[in-house]
Amino acid sequence: MASGQGKHQHVILAIDDEDDFLLLLKTALECHGYEVHTASNSSEAIRLYQEHHKSISMVLLDYLLPEMSGDAIFESLQRLNPDVRVVLVTGCEQNVADDLFIKGLRGYLQKPFDLSDLAQKVRDAINAPALSTD
Repeated sequence: MASGQGKHQHVILAIDDEDDFLLLLKTALECHGYEVHTASNSSEAIRLYQEHHKSISMVLLDYLLPEMSGDAIFESLQRLNPDVRVVLVTGCEQNVADDLFIKGLRGYLQKPFDLSDLAQKVRDAINAPALSTD
């Protein structure tokens, strides 16, 4: 019997330019019952989010991408949905996330990481209260 049958399945968008890492994220999160869309560049990521943002529960975002930085993608996603739930997943130090936390980033996970930490960050982001728009 498939897990999660009969209840709402959360959808995650994972954005990273490393295809092997995207496959790891997709496989690990699908084992936890999530549906995962992947994007390996900024234009694909923004297009996917624009098309599916109403069904996407949260976004895993790399910071260092070829076309746009993670903060520029984050701002683009926020223009589509001010309450977008993003966790930064990067090899960069915590200080790259500090400015984004002020703007509404929901979490930070430094590569390499334990898959149980990933699952917890995803749950935390999905279950976080909506940001105030005042």
